[in-house]
Amino acid sequence: MNKNIKLISNYVIGPVVFCVLIYSIYLQIQKQPDWSISTRLALQAFETASGWKMIIVMLLMICNWGIEARKWQVAINRIQKISLITSFKAILCGTTLAFFTPNRMGEYFGRIWFIKEEKRIQAISLTVVCSMAQLLVTLVFGAAGLFFIKIHLHSSRPEDLSITFWLMVLQYAALMAIIVLSLFYFRLAWLVRLLEKLPAGRKIIRHIQVLDNFNATQLLRLLSLSVIRYFVFVVQYYLLFDVFGVSVNWWECFYSISVVFLILAIVPTIAFLTELGVRWKASLELLRLYSSNSVGIFATSLTIWVVNLVIPALIGSLLILGIKFFRNK
Repeated sequence: MNKNIKLISNYVIGPVVFCVLIYSIYLQIQKQPDWSISTRLALQAFETASGWKMIIVMLLMICNWGIEARKWQVAINRIQKISLITSFKAILCGTTLAFFTPNRMGEYFGRIWFIKEEKRIQAISLTVVCSMAQLLVTLVFGAAGLFFIKIHLHSSRPEDLSITFWLMVLQYAALMAIIVLSLFYFRLAWLVRLLEKLPAGRKIIRHIQVLDNFNATQLLRLLSLSVIRYFVFVVQYYLLFDVFGVSVNWWECFYSISVVFLILAIVPTIAFLTELGVRWKASLELLRLYSSNSVGIFATSLTIWVVNLVIPALIGSLLILGIKFFRNK
């Protein structure tokens, strides 16, 4: 590549990403209803008796991404040994680039800059396995959440047959997705053999053969970390609901948020354009079954979005400033 183009890429991409990220966050917040009230509530919460819960939510953000960093480290160590700190940096950079791509696809490319150039495509395939583990957990708990919410609707609002019907359709779709994804996840070697037989698959087979060596113990390890990370998310929601006066018990919170996560997983989104809106709409529709505090529900969604996505993305954008995307041979 031309030396001037390399220089421009190395020293311009980072600042541009940072500026676009800041502007994108601003646009996303501005177009949400009651954002100023929710922001004020969140800031005031630190000064109340519930301030310690806000601090725990912030600490759980570190735990959340730390678990994801450990997952990625476990997977990537198959092709390149990296430290947990390096893995954490890669995760944060991936979170930054995920803001600008549909369904957070940029996350893969943000992570691989910390991997040797000749192993980056292999790293993408291993990152996909990590995502499959988290998606499988989301689908399983989401299907369970749909089941219990459907029971609640049937007993409290039997006249809403159309809602119950669509929840049932979504539940069966989730169950089918669980079966298909489980077959792929626990039969990665079979997937590699299948691609070997396809003419188009032969071009990429050398990059995904690393998947052939996963055993059940390693896959279950990734799933276990995904389950722990999932419960960290739910605990964050539960604490914030309490802070903002949304009256739900643990199980109501768990089942409702499980369905919210399911919707976020299957609805195509671009984080800086639609994710906060989707998160807010889904949370409001489901939590209103138990609480009429719409301002508190949105304040929770906004705080979760800022803590779990915006702050890590900002940190990741600062890390990107120091990355040289093209190295001299």
